[in-house]
Amino acid sequence: MPKAAHILLIEDDTSLATNLCDVLKDDGFKVTVCHRGDEGLRRANKDECDVVLTDLRLPGLGGLELVKQLHALQPRLPVVLMTAHGTIETAIEATKLGAYDYLQKPFEMPELLRVLQRAVDASRLMREPVTLADAPVESRTALVGTSRALQDVCKEIGRVAAKPVTVLIRGETGTGKELIARAIYQHSPRAKAPFIAINCAAIPENLLESELFGHERGAFTGADQRRIGRFEQANKGTLFLDEIGDLPLNTQVKLLRVLQQQTFQRVGGAESISVDVRVLAATHRNLEAMIRDGKFREDLFHRLNVVGLQLPPLRERREDIPVLVQHFLRKYASDFGVENPTITTDALAGLQADAWPGNVRELENITRRLLLGARGLSINADAVRQTLAARNAETAPAGNSFTAFASDLLARAQQGGLADAHTQMLAEAEREILTQAITLAEGNQAKAARWLGLSRFTLREKLKQLGLHPDSADAISET
Repeated sequence: MPKAAHILLIEDDTSLATNLCDVLKDDGFKVTVCHRGDEGLRRANKDECDVVLTDLRLPGLGGLELVKQLHALQPRLPVVLMTAHGTIETAIEATKLGAYDYLQKPFEMPELLRVLQRAVDASRLMREPVTLADAPVESRTALVGTSRALQDVCKEIGRVAAKPVTVLIRGETGTGKELIARAIYQHSPRAKAPFIAINCAAIPENLLESELFGHERGAFTGADQRRIGRFEQANKGTLFLDEIGDLPLNTQVKLLRVLQQQTFQRVGGAESISVDVRVLAATHRNLEAMIRDGKFREDLFHRLNVVGLQLPPLRERREDIPVLVQHFLRKYASDFGVENPTITTDALAGLQADAWPGNVRELENITRRLLLGARGLSINADAVRQTLAARNAETAPAGNSFTAFASDLLARAQQGGLADAHTQMLAEAEREILTQAITLAEGNQAKAARWLGLSRFTLREKLKQLGLHPDSADAISET
């Protein structure tokens, strides 16, 4: 069962603290509450927590000093500030001192939950160790395998981690580029400083530059206050730019300047800001072809590619598939209530024979599906064939599998063998999206409910109806 994220809430208003605590617990967080800044500092240093959520004005120790001391003692612990309108400039100063983010009161609860989930994700990226292939696999995140190709990658990590150079990590989607970046970070001299990750493809082009470099008040419509960018947040630490091939040309120019001079300007600003940041980048794109097409700057490519790491696709390291599957079975066994998951030899052979276009990430998702469907029994070859066939149907040309299923239902209804085609279609669609959501969320119902736009109660009832709730045959965590 995934461990609930632990939030340390520091708020002197007892009524607000109680309300926030109830909301956070309902959303699946573990919460510890303190009412004074000095008490919160002691608890943060004593108890392991994933994120600190604190008011700015506190008795005992103010929020600004709290951030300063916490960042000095635990620079990888994200701190999210809640601030009133009149203290927004102080909140910005706190962000410069190391705060992860801030929210201006009054804020909406969904906004708070989104910020906290990002902070939790950032915290775990920094704190959860990435076990290298030649070490015992103890963590849930590991580079698993014994192939020569993977061993070569691990050796390269050892060579470059301690050196102050940019690294460009290349490989197909799903090969584990983020794991490589985290391993480099964790084995570097900056391992106790922040690690900030940003997916360049996931942020709208008009917001990406602001996300990276921050902006000044009035820089664009909606910029009602100054915002600190990821480069400033990562000062003294490491910034991981995933999907660097999706970076717009105008932003590439600004990134090149940072790499050359370690300075930049916020959007709408004139002040030059100096930072000390190590940049790691990753892409699945052919950057050389993009350079020829004028879509990627050659000078930026050479700045990023001081050291290049190429990750092999899974089809080139098939000997690692059995050990990867066993690792994923152990990783998710407790999530699905299985004590000792097993898989037959012929089932493993079936998995080894697949092309795995989605690489290790796809293998992990398929293994979770197999574990979910096995209901505690051994995974056999038939289960593998059926699951891979379903995967192939899902990834067929758009609409084919759904259209075929709808046509089949209507044909049966036309022949008099079915009287509720519409109901069955909706039921199957709902089962599929709920199954995929709960599997992707690793059993975390609160997270899946947010993605689906449902309340936890509604999701829980639907899971029970479909036999997907932990009280039914399939075991899924309610954390």
